[in-house]
Amino acid sequence: MKTVTLPSHKRVSAFGLGTWHLGENRATRTEEIATLRLGLDLGVTLIDTAEMYGEGRSEELVAEAIEGRRDQVFLVSKVSPHNASRKGAVVACERSLARLRTDHIDLYLLHWRGNVPFAETIEAFVALQKAGKIHHYGVSNFDLADMQELWSVPDGSAVATNQLLYNLTRRGIEWDLLPWLRERPIPIMAYSPIEQAKLTLNPKLVDFAQRHGMTPAQVGLAWLLAFDDVIVIPKTGHRDRLKENIGALDHRLTQAQLAELDRLFPPPIGPSPLEML
Repeated sequence: MKTVTLPSHKRVSAFGLGTWHLGENRATRTEEIATLRLGLDLGVTLIDTAEMYGEGRSEELVAEAIEGRRDQVFLVSKVSPHNASRKGAVVACERSLARLRTDHIDLYLLHWRGNVPFAETIEAFVALQKAGKIHHYGVSNFDLADMQELWSVPDGSAVATNQLLYNLTRRGIEWDLLPWLRERPIPIMAYSPIEQAKLTLNPKLVDFAQRHGMTPAQVGLAWLLAFDDVIVIPKTGHRDRLKENIGALDHRLTQAQLAELDRLFPPPIGPSPLEML
């Protein structure tokens, strides 16, 4: 399994399992759990979730899926902005730990910027870290101005990652945010890496995939996996789709293929507001 190195020098799987919307439908629960377990069997050790997903039901699903295998998993969860105060983040983390049935979260993220001052949230993260409740902390959906402000607060520069919307059709971060992160260097986690499967229907990508012996999903994921500092976290609750997605690791894109994808899906030519889903 390809890995990405965090600022702490911890190496984590470059291919992870997203869980947005998983756990919300009882009818699909068995297949969703089987999919997460298959991911572990295939060497995918990073699982991303959040307290917001299904109001905690996704965390509960993850707990069931990794039962007896917690030591194999690099577990990521997120605190919602309205819970990210000095005391609120600690309480929210305890709730997540209970739902996840674990004594620690490997990487704990602020889901997006809210009204709580960064210094307060980071203070809570550091306290949780010292208590062993979390091992690393980071952020999600932070634009360049947010990151620069975060850098100015005590321990703000210790963030392990910025989880962002990033795929072939959402390349705005390449203009200024991504270069800034790479200078630090802070890896990113790319959520919705195939645009919630919309990319698989893109005629340009379908044609490229057919010509190069891949599926459209594999192309979209392989493009992100070509970078050494990008972790992809596609979400699926189906074992067949998971196998297809993981197949992206078998396709190392050539420089010619990457150049062609740049022509088909051009990088930004100027700054743009941060995109979120």
